[in-house]
Amino acid sequence: MSAVGLKFAPLKSQHVLPGFRLSLGFTIFYLTSLVLIPLLALMLRPFELGLDGVWEAISTPRVLASLRLSFGMALAAAIIDSVFGLIIAWVLVRYRFPGRAILDALIDLPFALPTAVAGIALSTLYAPSGWLGGILAEYGIKVAYTPWGVLIAMVFISLPFTVRTVQPVLAELGKDVEEAAATLGATRVQTISRVMLPMLYPAILTGCAMAFARAVGEYGSIIFLAGNLPGISEIAPLLIVIKLEEFNYAGAAAIGVVMLATSFVMLLALNAIQSWAARRR
Repeated sequence: MSAVGLKFAPLKSQHVLPGFRLSLGFTIFYLTSLVLIPLLALMLRPFELGLDGVWEAISTPRVLASLRLSFGMALAAAIIDSVFGLIIAWVLVRYRFPGRAILDALIDLPFALPTAVAGIALSTLYAPSGWLGGILAEYGIKVAYTPWGVLIAMVFISLPFTVRTVQPVLAELGKDVEEAAATLGATRVQTISRVMLPMLYPAILTGCAMAFARAVGEYGSIIFLAGNLPGISEIAPLLIVIKLEEFNYAGAAAIGVVMLATSFVMLLALNAIQSWAARRR
């Protein structure tokens, strides 16, 4: 039988979602209406003051001090959470012990806990009359109502991001990777530093970026523990709220634009490092 003249109908790819054009159109509409338009409105609002007014609104010593505190402590909290989040994820994945399920559930508590409740709990714990604050006060260490209080609150609310980002990646690796390295003569330190960590770098950096983004915008839990002293322990989100209460919407938007731009640049840098680590892996 000759196959000349036979025509085969092209195979249609089956997708769960509708076609590409409809899906892309919905995606663009969703992102534009819920993300891009609000951000555009935020960026345009400060220019009601004019360029000189915008510069004056963001260059005062009080604003600069609050921005340094917010971004500096958020970056420090993200780094701390990356280290201890890796250790916690390692314990939860590699070991079985009584109470492991409870400990695993407690990691998500900062997600579900209202930020105001978290702030009250932290201030009760670290206040000079609190359980830990009273002990630290005996040694001349003051945490509450200082920049250290800002750091502790940021570490608390951003820890789940690092743990939950590293945990599934570590679970996928399994123990066979460590066993293979051991059979090749690698020590425990070499296995961790040369085998496990390079595979976990992208997840660690992703968790660090998410923790930073969460910490830099935190408000509710910090104001109870920071003391909110201008130029010392006042965070940028609190200063934005103060501007709004003064009906200075353009000034509040100007600080918001600075936070948005700085956060975008830092997250872009972290994503670039993450891409480099993934390519190296």
